[in-house]
Amino acid sequence: MLLMLCKRLMMTYLEEFRSRLAARDYNKVLVLWQEYCESDELDAEELSNILVLIKQSDFATQFGQYVEAILPLVLTISDETMRIEVLRHIYDLETSNSQPLFELALQLLRAKYGTDPQFHEKLRLVGLRTKENFKGALSNFMLLNHIAKGNIVFHTAGWGVGEIVDFSFLREQLVVEFENLGGCKRDISFKNAFRSLIPLQKDHFLAVRFTSPEKLEKEAFDDPVGVVRHLLRDLGPKTASDIKELFSDFVIGAEEYAKWWQSARARLKKDGQIENPKSGKDQFVLRKESVSAQGRLEEALSGKTTPEEIFNALYALVRDFPAILKDEAAERAIVEKAVSILTMTGTTDTLRLQVYFFAEQILEKNEYAERIVEAVKGIKNLQDTISEIDIIAMRKRLLQAVQQIRSDWAELFLEVLPTAEPGQVKDFVLKELCEPEHKSALQKRIQYLLDHAAVHPDAFLWYFSKVTEGDAPVLTGQVDKERFFENFLILMNTLEQRRDSKELVKRMYHTITGGRFQIVRDLLKDTDLPFAKEFLLLASKCTSFSSHDLKILQSLVEVVHGRSTPEEKYEPSIIWTTEEGYQKAQERIRHIGTVEVVDNAREIEAARAHGDLRENAEYKCALERRARLQNELKRLSDQFNNARIISPDDISTDCVGIGTCVTLRLEGGKTERFTILGPWDTNPDVNIISIQSKMAQDLLGKKEGNRVEFRGVPAVIQKIEAYGADNRIIKPV
Repeated sequence: MLLMLCKRLMMTYLEEFRSRLAARDYNKVLVLWQEYCESDELDAEELSNILVLIKQSDFATQFGQYVEAILPLVLTISDETMRIEVLRHIYDLETSNSQPLFELALQLLRAKYGTDPQFHEKLRLVGLRTKENFKGALSNFMLLNHIAKGNIVFHTAGWGVGEIVDFSFLREQLVVEFENLGGCKRDISFKNAFRSLIPLQKDHFLAVRFTSPEKLEKEAFDDPVGVVRHLLRDLGPKTASDIKELFSDFVIGAEEYAKWWQSARARLKKDGQIENPKSGKDQFVLRKESVSAQGRLEEALSGKTTPEEIFNALYALVRDFPAILKDEAAERAIVEKAVSILTMTGTTDTLRLQVYFFAEQILEKNEYAERIVEAVKGIKNLQDTISEIDIIAMRKRLLQAVQQIRSDWAELFLEVLPTAEPGQVKDFVLKELCEPEHKSALQKRIQYLLDHAAVHPDAFLWYFSKVTEGDAPVLTGQVDKERFFENFLILMNTLEQRRDSKELVKRMYHTITGGRFQIVRDLLKDTDLPFAKEFLLLASKCTSFSSHDLKILQSLVEVVHGRSTPEEKYEPSIIWTTEEGYQKAQERIRHIGTVEVVDNAREIEAARAHGDLRENAEYKCALERRARLQNELKRLSDQFNNARIISPDDISTDCVGIGTCVTLRLEGGKTERFTILGPWDTNPDVNIISIQSKMAQDLLGKKEGNRVEFRGVPAVIQKIEAYGADNRIIKPV
């Protein structure tokens, strides 16, 4: 018991050292070190970790004169490997070069390497032939003893793992081929090697990765847990990001890594020897011993105080480690802890119901059947109850119970369908509502999702995927599909205006463009031209689609319906505009709705306060302004809904059309040059005319050399150019 208490104390020392070093509170570090050196018991691994922390800190040099105070305790370590490891850290830190340290180093090295023919030469190289400076003597001697052709080392300054290909004790240098230098060989003096090289045994993870990556790759797929253990044993605790950096590309291809890690991660959760991180920033840690069933339970409940935290921890434990229920004591403890939640302060009715489900699952008895029936019958708002449950499987279990117990289950299912999360819960509800007697009501509910896509975007997209994949039970006709696509694009444009919907928009974009626009290809095969034109118009309003994307969509339509004639392409309902014109119109709509209408309302109220509205000129003027604003807002809004931004792909110099700059040679030799754009970009001062003007309409489709009439004068189209590729309007000559 005393030993366990001491070990826990050591653990607190480690965290205290870590905290004080991070805060640069070096006086406190020395106080802690003095207390540590006066301890009666010693945890060698903990001491090693403390020394490593100090070695990595700015305090290492100053600390060197105090480090040997721990020697009496170190010499009591029974494990020789661990004792030498700790001593190596001490000699890396020490700066006193004291006689006791000198004699101890000689004694250790003679006992282990005394028969080496080059023993005395190595002593000289590490400073142990004199007593002046033998800092790092043990580490340096071990490195020298490791120098041999084919042995592996690690370079601490970024060159990575390397293989010793040659060496010379006479010249005091070695030649190493490093992985991060593209296989280049580097000559390194022993002096520099002491500062930057660490010897690696041939079975070390990094050494195996360097010498036998194919073998390590095979092991990674055959036994992912074993390979991660290997990594943690040799390199210490690592985060998921660290593990990816060590594996991806080196061992497993980047394109395969995500799938491999998903599988490996699931197995790591069930491994008793690896402590899994509680968050993405925490580390995977290799335990000394595999954790017991009781230990897992204690670990799962550690720090959990609220009823909900305790329940979620118990559920996750049984889900991730189902074998724990084979231990009778652990099973009994889990059930007892779960049942105790029922009487805890703060336990809600919803949580009690989950406890009933959980206990029923573990005990495989109907002991809680009556309580479940009573609780389910008492549910007043099923959606609120579902939203209070974090565990997806418990949500499905609740729905199953509702279906079994409540006669109004179908109405309840229809009500929660748009809001139930995640998709697999919706899938369950949908499947149960597909029975013939409920199909009519289901169709009305799905119709609601179609008509209110912006209210329930996630639910709409969930059913949209079913429509495109052929898994939808209702609204599957061609007209329905077309409406789903139209509303999809309308929803996409709406969500693009919301800052909190970026991820949803990104998902929608990939839905359309995935598989080289496969769902669009499938749709267009059975559509008519009016729908195809409407589809292109709606797509052009979605800023997520690049000009290249829109060009592909246009090409897909042309494959099915052929190229549009100029008359079809430039139909009056389409408002062609530049990006600048589009933004100006958008800003004008916003300004009218948020500034001018508000100002006008104030004018009306102020004029109304003057009394006698019949003779009140200010009041009448304010009302007239309101009518003008309303008319302008309606006109701009209608146009905005039919606006299409001109892209480079819309412009062709084969004939006169949108975005072309036309040069006319008039009778007598005079020339006129003008640009054809949309009505929002018209500017007579710089000869920019609207495509809706009579002049532009008379010229549409005409080619260079064609004879036309310009303002009653015969003319010839001399040149057709595209307006600037950088979207600047070409100025008239």
